Amino acid sequence: MNWAAFTIAAPGLAAIAGERFGAHRHHVLATLRRDGSPRTSGLEVRFLGGELWLGMMPGSRKALDLLRDPRFALQANPGTGPDGGGDVRISGRALEVADGPARAAYVEEVEPPQPFHLFRTELTEVVRTYVEDDRFLVVQVFRPGAPVRTLRRT
Repeated sequence: MNWAAFTIAAPGLAAIAGERFGAHRHHVLATLRRDGSPRTSGLEVRFLGGELWLGMMPGSRKALDLLRDPRFALQANPGTGPDGGGDVRISGRALEVADGPARAAYVEEVEPPQPFHLFRTELTEVVRTYVEDDRFLVVQVFRPGAPVRTLRRT
């Protein structure tokens, strides 16, 4: 499921997730190292043409991780205040786009330094966690093919 399909399937959660990622430039990407242990790295993301794009320097460890194992988790920058809208995390698979019209459109719009790795994402889960009324911890979970599930804890 790409970003455009997610916005149709769960428009409210997609709007909040988009706002959280749009509020700051840098976010945290988690990938899997060769030995299976996690690696976290800073990353800028772009929402263009109905896709969530991940661009990286050539040969970066995070790019090599994704080329070997495309699974990732992306945590939105939580900001500095206590009421930043909650935490948002996107999980999925990142697929490299080495050439073609989608890459050309990205290059034209973003003008990234060359060369670079470009990954298109397929979403497998979107999670938002926030505090409601200073009383409840609320967790919203979306997975393709199912409605948003909301859990409240005291």
